[in-house]
Amino acid sequence: MGRLRHRFAPHSHDTADRVDAALESSARGMRALWVSLAVLGTTALAQAVVVVLSGSVALLGDTVHNAADALTAVPLGIAFVLGRRAATRRFTYGYGRAEDLAGVAIVLTIAASAGFAAWTAAGRLLDPHPVRHLPVVAAAALIGFAGNEWVARHRIRVGREIGSAALVADGLHARTDAFTSLAVLAVLAGAGGSALGWQLADPLVGLAITVAILVVLRDAAREVFRRVMDAVDPELVDRAERALRDVTGVRDVGELRLRWIGHRLRAEVAVVVDGEVTVRRAHAIAVEAEHALLHAVPGLTAALVHADPAPLPGEEDPHGRLAHHVTA
Repeated sequence: MGRLRHRFAPHSHDTADRVDAALESSARGMRALWVSLAVLGTTALAQAVVVVLSGSVALLGDTVHNAADALTAVPLGIAFVLGRRAATRRFTYGYGRAEDLAGVAIVLTIAASAGFAAWTAAGRLLDPHPVRHLPVVAAAALIGFAGNEWVARHRIRVGREIGSAALVADGLHARTDAFTSLAVLAVLAGAGGSALGWQLADPLVGLAITVAILVVLRDAAREVFRRVMDAVDPELVDRAERALRDVTGVRDVGELRLRWIGHRLRAEVAVVVDGEVTVRRAHAIAVEAEHALLHAVPGLTAALVHADPAPLPGEEDPHGRLAHHVTA
């Protein structure tokens, strides 16, 4: 049914159409960032007012983290804007790698918020103060949870639809922040403890939130490291190989490489074809192989397919002359 629908339904893989689709993906990502920035900014502002009234260090740590999370939309937004620019003779692959730089900035922002939360909580441990307006603190924590969870759902949904791993990761970060806000309801351990006269409860909850932020930092740093190192999901490689082997005229699949450039995926692959076919036929097979890849691999916008002739018995390796250029 899928093949029949593909054969009769109008569609195109022209370069211009793929560029338009990529630009629309960036525009959707920008809209998601603006909406999440507004929601998280409003959430952090409401919590900041309660921090001033209550003096809660736990809520202060959560507020700072939410504000920092809102600001992480800025470098990612800049990356989306840069990613729209056309490739040049200097940046021949375009500017999609700006998303990786934005990921580094996000990791540094999370690290800074963790440091600030730890420093504030440690200071309050040395100089404890009672927490005031406990019901308001609990309400502010719930506001933080609701705002972050909504933003998480929105970012993850849009990120998956446009193929942006950075936006999905930022959404997962927001979801973790949502549960960090719930930890402030250990302001019902912190706030409740303070009400009983245990003034150390609030800064201890602040330190617990710092630990939660560090866990998020570890996961975010791992994701950014993998993207910088051109890591891809092995399942995508398997899907690409299966699709190529189903193409008529492809005898085998040689070297296959996939890499993310921003939220766009590129492929380079060598396929083995009958060495006796004409150049035009080999090219037609390569085009059909690229076509199959574009349908099989989500997020793929371009593929470079090289056709190798199937070796004959006793024939010298056609790539033998390049062997001395190959390094480990």
